[in-house]
Parts: sequence; C-alpha cells; structure tokens
Amino acid sequence: MESETVGSGAQVGGTFRERVLALVACIPPGRVMTYGQLALLAGQPGAARQAGYVMNTLAGGTQPGAEPYPWQRVINAQGRVSTHKLGFGDMQERLLEAEGVTFDAAGRCDLARLQWWPEEDGPARPDRLL
Repeated sequence: MESETVGSGAQVGGTFRERVLALVACIPPGRVMTYGQLALLAGQPGAARQAGYVMNTLAGGTQPGAEPYPWQRVINAQGRVSTHKLGFGDMQERLLEAEGVTFDAAGRCDLARLQWWPEEDGPARPDRLL
C-alpha cells in the first residue's frame, strides 16, 4: 500500500497496525480519538475492535526500547475510557486529566469539543462523529 500524508504531516501507510500507530502518534495532548475513528482514518471503516486490539498492545506503557505512543488519547465512541476491565482505566483517566481532558460524573468527556481530526488535507471528516 502506498503511504499517504495526513494533515499533521505524518506518513500513513503500510499495515493496518502501522497506520493506526501513525495516527495515534499525531493526536495532540488534551485531545482524543475514538477506536472507530482510528479504523476509519486507517482505511478500514468498521474495524474499531481491531483498532482496539492494536491499542491494547500499547496500553499501560511501552516495551523497553519501544517508541512511546499516546495510547491514553484513544477512547470509545461514548467518550469513555474502555480500559477499566483491563485494569488500567483509572491510569488512563488520570493521564488524560493531566492533559486537561475532563470527565463528567458518568465518566464521559465532551467528544464534540475534544475529538481530534487530522486537518482538511487528510481523509474527509464524516458528518457524524464516531
């Protein structure tokens, strides 16, 4: 697959995993993306679960010598952290809160305000937020 440049200037190409990781690396502090959004932008609409599997390999930290990715900036389509059942949801929330992301009493952040999309020269933003 040929690589493509997203609005942030990152090269997105290669395997699905490589494309997801390239997108995650571009998410600015204090902003979030959803699993479904990652799948869409990585060229596989509807593959939110697969994007989640990729993120699972990063969550909770990185392997020694591995490039760190801001895994905490990927949340579910309801604006919630999905990693509580894996044992590090509280850590993910704390990391996001340290970046200025706030959660309401139901544990949701404001996706309308905080969801990040690559700039206009990247893949088109759909009308409905994922």
